[in-house]
Amino acid sequence: MADPRMARERLLRRMVREAKKTPAPEGEHWLEQYACAVLTGKITACRKVRLLCAVLLDKIRRPEKYRPWVFDMEQANVHIAFVEKFCKQPQGRLGAPLTLELFQKARWQAIFGFVDRDTGLRQYQEVMIVEGRKNGKTTECAAIEIDLLVNDGEGAPEIYSIATKREQAAKSYNACVNMRGQSPSLFQGIRKRQGDLYYPPNMGTISALASAANSLDGLNAHGVLVDELAAIKNRQIYDDMKQSMSARDQPLLFSISTNGFVRECIFDAQYAYAAGVLEGTITDDRFLAWIYELDERDEYQDESKWIKANPGLGTIKKIDYLRQMVAKAAADPSFLPTVLVKDFNMKENAATAWLTWAECSNPEVFDIAFDYCIGGMDAADSIDLCAATAICQRPGDPKIYRRSMYWIPQAVLDADAAEGNRRERDSAPYSLWVRRGLMRAVPGNKVDKQVFLDWFIELREEDDLYVRYIGYDPWHIDDSLLDRFKAEFGEQCMIPVRQGVLSLSQPMKDLKADLAAGLVVDNNNPVDKWCLVNTEVRADINGNIQPVKVTDGRRRIDGTVALICAYKVLQDKRDEYVNMNEAEDEEEDTDGAV
Repeated sequence: MADPRMARERLLRRMVREAKKTPAPEGEHWLEQYACAVLTGKITACRKVRLLCAVLLDKIRRPEKYRPWVFDMEQANVHIAFVEKFCKQPQGRLGAPLTLELFQKARWQAIFGFVDRDTGLRQYQEVMIVEGRKNGKTTECAAIEIDLLVNDGEGAPEIYSIATKREQAAKSYNACVNMRGQSPSLFQGIRKRQGDLYYPPNMGTISALASAANSLDGLNAHGVLVDELAAIKNRQIYDDMKQSMSARDQPLLFSISTNGFVRECIFDAQYAYAAGVLEGTITDDRFLAWIYELDERDEYQDESKWIKANPGLGTIKKIDYLRQMVAKAAADPSFLPTVLVKDFNMKENAATAWLTWAECSNPEVFDIAFDYCIGGMDAADSIDLCAATAICQRPGDPKIYRRSMYWIPQAVLDADAAEGNRRERDSAPYSLWVRRGLMRAVPGNKVDKQVFLDWFIELREEDDLYVRYIGYDPWHIDDSLLDRFKAEFGEQCMIPVRQGVLSLSQPMKDLKADLAAGLVVDNNNPVDKWCLVNTEVRADINGNIQPVKVTDGRRRIDGTVALICAYKVLQDKRDEYVNMNEAEDEEEDTDGAV
């Protein structure tokens, strides 16, 4: 079965070509215009936004693929027109007309425009937006709330602004109060009562609600608005409000937030879920995610990339303000995490994805004979997956050619078979990989680390591939195994690779660049690719990175660690290694001379 991430990558490439060939129509086709601008590079956007734009553009142009959902632009524009006609700025330029930017109109059309072809009810029932601060989040939340109250055709709609604390929940609610106060039409039609806003024609209400409320039972929410999801530490209020919407025909849970410093919270869970939906690994056609962020941490130093995390930059958000923030961070490194998190939506004090699927995907294969290689291995966990790799380079060839092997205890496969677990441990097709010779099952419930030595000997004896150096984590190799390696391959063969930012940061950045450039050729090994995609990194305040073994056991990175160890040694020993191959080539030429 094809990997969904690969399918999503193919869709992205196809829609880029299509957007260049067939531009969006003029007029009020804002979603199509925005998607085409993003895909053609006229608007700089991060990968997650590009993936979403590819999907949405495909949905507009090929509705037959996405039945029963169709795009009803007129229905979507009813909501946009209402907001721009009746809603006014609730802060700053009080009373000024609320004019939505192109990126806002595009996502409003996405939210309200995709409907069931038979019933006309909305497709998307949950929307998550992540963008940098000062991009108009609170104002947009207030406009959504007012629209759901007055303009959504719902009887007695209950609209809630929620947060952990009532003071936070009141921010969005107060923005609604101010928006009502600045608009004569809204002021006349919506009543301000002691605890809520009340719209008599449909008996709808807007109110603020915190998790400290005595009881959330009995609520029948039509709209739930979360301003700053990252500030919610306890997910109970989110889960309760999600459940409270079950009786409505087309409810909308709308969250909009910057990133935050609180980890392992509802935001992290929702962000991971959103990333899965965008990459195609999670199927949920009721969930819509707009994630504006930098693709790389270092992009904060490139002003042309700032718009990736700040779609309102230059209009809603002042570029001079952001320049000041970046300049302050440069002068005060302790301020840098705040800027990275709040202005560019980068995770700090937490792991972030290292590579995209596209960077890991290289379909090139090779059948080249080499004399020498450099090895790497990850022997940290003998009770589960273990990995070793061998990388080779030829003189004058920038490509790195990789061979790998993985080992897994037979007991793991037996347990999955006994339980009838077709997805197997870690949701990975271990049995298939074993059958293909990409992985080996070893007897028992753990892997004897002797398998590493046996494999490198096998390369030498069967393939005439001699390992010159092997990079390894010294914390996970005992002296007896180390002595056996030295006895086979020489006293100098084993090179310890310390697992920290000082040792790994620069090699990892260089390796990432080589992967992105297609210079790492692994015969399209799916296990290698799986480990690379699973890898997360943590950065220090200076931007140095190292891999992180996440607590989620399904995300194995053993192959990545083995590759990094080998790559570090290759960098340190490249001249000697290449010269060795050159000497070997010269000997072969001499032997073959006539």
